[in-house]
Amino acid sequence: MSPDTSDSDRPVPPPAAPGGPESGAQPRPAAGPQAPGRSAGLPVPAGTPAAAPGADPLAWPAPGPATPDTGNVPPPAADRPAHRPGRSLAVALGAAAALGALGVPLGLLWAAVAPDTPVVKTAEGAVYAQPQPEQPIAADGWFSMLGLGFGVLAALALWMLLRRRRGPAGLLAGVLGGLAAAPVAWQVGRRIGLSTYDRLLADAPPGQAFTKPADLRAGGVHWFLDVLPVPYGNLLLPAFAAAVAYTLLAGWSRWPSLRPEPPPELAWVLAAPPGGPPAGPPSATPGPPGVSSGPAGSPAPTAAPEPPAPGAGEPPRG
Repeated sequence: MSPDTSDSDRPVPPPAAPGGPESGAQPRPAAGPQAPGRSAGLPVPAGTPAAAPGADPLAWPAPGPATPDTGNVPPPAADRPAHRPGRSLAVALGAAAALGALGVPLGLLWAAVAPDTPVVKTAEGAVYAQPQPEQPIAADGWFSMLGLGFGVLAALALWMLLRRRRGPAGLLAGVLGGLAAAPVAWQVGRRIGLSTYDRLLADAPPGQAFTKPADLRAGGVHWFLDVLPVPYGNLLLPAFAAAVAYTLLAGWSRWPSLRPEPPPELAWVLAAPPGGPPAGPPSATPGPPGVSSGPAGSPAPTAAPEPPAPGAGEPPRG
């Protein structure tokens, strides 16, 4: 076209597109197909399912309240059924009766180790052969030591045998059993050889020496209103030893409930159903298959930018 052509007769060139090479800006690559309902350049909303169109399969699950599977989790101690008080009381009374029956061998043992006291028959009756004999004191000492040992062994037996009834029921059984066993042991022990002593006391001539069976001088039984026997003195030692020993065992127990409990790492294994896999801790919340999951409450990371669509034009170089 010649330079004499007027401006009105010259063709007008089309305007350059924004971001074109003429403006010096880099061209924007063509965007690929977008998911419906999603704006370009915005991250995936938190909580979008992994199978939803446009969701990032590598995104973490949206934070929310964890719902652990408690099917195999053992119930807490507060939700477990409590022991019936009537059954515990019956077990305690039965154990106390069994300890009271053990007073028979305790009395036989006391009669075997306690020395007899030598006496002399006179016109007024039997008198000590020595002015200050030591045999009655030894009989009281032997009964006291055997009673203390009996109480300690009774507490150990109740602690080991009545594991499910540890606590007030076991303590009550030890105290009542000690109070019942001591008078039984005393009466059984003092009657060993008592019939022979009574016969000699009645038929022996004055001046004849013989022995008197062991008896207690530091303990006995008072009758309250002539109905209820109340022991006193060294007859209380078996019950006292049983109470102290049982209390010490409870104080040194490593279990708050005083009953053996499985370790925390084995609680889930023991709670698993027969033939099934062991239950896991409730803190682990599995995610959908094939999608990585994190702990509950973790913030969802921002979505990665989409790669350029295939066939998009490359920016000019240089």
